[in-house]
Amino acid sequence: MMMKKKHMPSFAALLLVSACTVALAETAAPAKAPWSQLQRGRYLVQIAGCNDCHTPNYVQQNGKVHEKLWLTGDALGWSGPWGTTYPTNLRLLLAGMNEQQWLTHARHMEPRPPMPWFNVRAMTDADLKAIYAYTRSLGAAGAAAPAYVPPGTKAAGPVVQFP
Repeated sequence: MMMKKKHMPSFAALLLVSACTVALAETAAPAKAPWSQLQRGRYLVQIAGCNDCHTPNYVQQNGKVHEKLWLTGDALGWSGPWGTTYPTNLRLLLAGMNEQQWLTHARHMEPRPPMPWFNVRAMTDADLKAIYAYTRSLGAAGAAAPAYVPPGTKAAGPVVQFP
């Protein structure tokens, strides 16, 4: 009786089949969709620390503030030799600007401390446009922040005092 010899693939053949399977799986897998401009804007607002000052109680509540309140400014003043400044309601500010006006404002604003204007100016146009789109998508909300108080004048509400 003659036994049939089973065909055993070589190691090289198995390796080739495995490589082809992986290659096919990678090309068949759907590519991740790129972030939309709104998602990017939301992400940038969070990681750039915009909410830290421009959203009421954001830091005090460890970032657990409902998104409907984001970027509506704050009545907590920042006081120092420059006077007292208040975080702008960015939703109202950007509601009154077109995208080009926002880019110009972001590049040429003359903010008072503690606004980290150097970080905003370092952003790319794409970053700033994403922040603009996201902020505008939230809609105008809230009230304007209190007006700047010059040096030597006492602020009416609570302030963070710098030396």
